[in-house]
Amino acid sequence: MPVPARRLESGTIWVDVVAEDVAGRAVLYARVSSHDQRSDLDRQVGRLTQWATSNGYEIGEVVCEVGSGLNGKRPKLRRILSDPSATVVVVEHRDRLARFGVENLEAALGAHGRRIVVADAGETTDDLVRDMIEVLTSMCARLYGRRGARNRAMRAVTATKTESGQVA
Repeated sequence: MPVPARRLESGTIWVDVVAEDVAGRAVLYARVSSHDQRSDLDRQVGRLTQWATSNGYEIGEVVCEVGSGLNGKRPKLRRILSDPSATVVVVEHRDRLARFGVENLEAALGAHGRRIVVADAGETTDDLVRDMIEVLTSMCARLYGRRGARNRAMRAVTATKTESGQVA
């Protein structure tokens, strides 16, 4: 997503705010981390649709994606971020966009007159608390991801031993 910016002599990067008059649309973005959570996508989309409709947003598109919030290479999210007609990106929680650095996305979109709207009103706005929650969530996701991978590997080894006639 190109953003007009320049580096000042001091080394500071200055983002030029360009006021674009784009007749846009709201894009609802729902994400889950794994294929096992696909059923959660439908519920997430339902909540987002209800929230956007009740808050007067015209829904232009609903985008669902399966992928880790730590992975920046999510093609559907990249498409939304580079589409100038998507003036409002609605997510249920900030971590649906990314585990870290959502403020950078907000700044880049804001430079083009676009914005991110978080539907969950109960989400904390205190930066330190939010950062701590993001770090803990990331650590838990990695821990459970490793444990899940280890458990799948153990099941595969057990199944192979059983098939070959060895007792597990």
